[in-house]
Amino acid sequence: MRNKFLFLALISFLTANSSFADGFDSIKPANPFGPNSAPVNTIAMPIKKATLTHNSIHNQYVIAFDRFMQSNVRSAYINFKILIETMSPNDYAYMQMAERMADIGFFNLSDLAASKIEDKNLSDFLVGDIKSYYYPSKKLKTDDEVYLGEVFSNIIYNDQSREATSELVKNTALLAESDYANYIVALGYLKSNNIINADLYIDNAIKMNPQNINYKKLKAEILSQGKKPQNAIKMVDYIKSQKFYTTNFIKKADSLEQYVLYKSKKNYAEKMYHLGYYYYYEGELAKSIRSLQGAISSKKKLNKDVYALMSRVYFDMQDYEKAQDSAVKAHKLNSNNSIALLVLGDLSYRDKDYKTALKYYKDAESNDKLSWICPIKVAQTYEQLGKEKKALEIYEKILKTYSDAYLAYYEIALKDKTKEFAYLKKAIAINSNFKDAWIDLGRVAFERQDIPEAKKYLSIANYIDENDFRYYYYQGLIAKSQGMSNDAVQYFKKSLRLNPDYQPAKEELSL
Repeated sequence: MRNKFLFLALISFLTANSSFADGFDSIKPANPFGPNSAPVNTIAMPIKKATLTHNSIHNQYVIAFDRFMQSNVRSAYINFKILIETMSPNDYAYMQMAERMADIGFFNLSDLAASKIEDKNLSDFLVGDIKSYYYPSKKLKTDDEVYLGEVFSNIIYNDQSREATSELVKNTALLAESDYANYIVALGYLKSNNIINADLYIDNAIKMNPQNINYKKLKAEILSQGKKPQNAIKMVDYIKSQKFYTTNFIKKADSLEQYVLYKSKKNYAEKMYHLGYYYYYEGELAKSIRSLQGAISSKKKLNKDVYALMSRVYFDMQDYEKAQDSAVKAHKLNSNNSIALLVLGDLSYRDKDYKTALKYYKDAESNDKLSWICPIKVAQTYEQLGKEKKALEIYEKILKTYSDAYLAYYEIALKDKTKEFAYLKKAIAINSNFKDAWIDLGRVAFERQDIPEAKKYLSIANYIDENDFRYYYYQGLIAKSQGMSNDAVQYFKKSLRLNPDYQPAKEELSL
């Protein structure tokens, strides 16, 4: 299943997705730099020590990944290893590399990246999810990882699934001892539309390693393309019942569910609805809207869900007029749809109509007892209405029920100085791409006069979103504290250009 990954060296781990026609988008590892990345000369760019910049790590990663896709896997492996060993130490970068390496079967490199993480409070959840999701039962030799990587590359990127799979099947010694090798064979057979053999070999892999979630994911994908696709739903239910600690892996399970439903449904409109939902979880919002538009039908029962999801997607795309229109349509068809109610609440909240927002959020909460998002919204709105104590009680109650509610940890961190540092780190441990928590870690470090730590945390937030006004404000404070008044002024001005109403920056400039 393709996944969005935020990587330290570039704005995001955006996945380049091809058509759904062959049914294998979900098992292609992502191009982590997205369709708008500049082309890179991969012929003569020697690996140098990487610094924490957009270009240096970005270029080196793209070189290595490009070689991996071209099945020059041994060279790619060396490039990835050098990058991990020479990049400027940064826990966020190592966390992202650990996940990416496991995703393409370079488990030894994933271990290498994870071993370099200094603050285990930030990484333990993610590393645990990576191991339970991807790792084989037995450690592979480097040569075997490279060999299986070559097979993997030929199956996914080079239209050689039949040839590569046939070659691997002959390696009976490796298949007898490696569950991951059996997984690769199953992947190749699925890509070749040989469902029977795909099912046989994924069962071998699961028998050898029953704990591996990635194998069960492939099993679900195989079942979804067989004669009884409804059986895939049972496998998805099992996967979703497993305990994931990070948002990355929770989203993988949600995304898989929608993909399997897309493959399983017979009705065209229903298929398009679940395809739209799949794209939503994958962060492909434009594709999600196109699919959902194809799901609109004469059936009101389905349309209420289609319009509700469209409203969510439009809101996330910041097309608030269309979000409003779609949410109202969904609400008229079903006044209890929690997605539409949340969007209507978000629209009211954005307009600072907090009383109306609170009503919508409470209605959403009463119709969705399984998510922590609704009570979080209720608590945040109570804060805006001046009821901080009530909001804090809700946040604390949420944490007693939902271990993955990173926003609750974050909100409590902002209110309780005794828990501030620990809870900010807890929020990041659950969602390493949560920019606000990184910024506040930078703030806390600055308040403790730990300037190097403050710069480290703020730089990560800047890679996640280079247009966040708070980053420039805190950089201004750091420059000011170091006597660089001219630099400080420029930072404060940049902060105000991004948010003209930001009062702290105005005060620094005496405006």
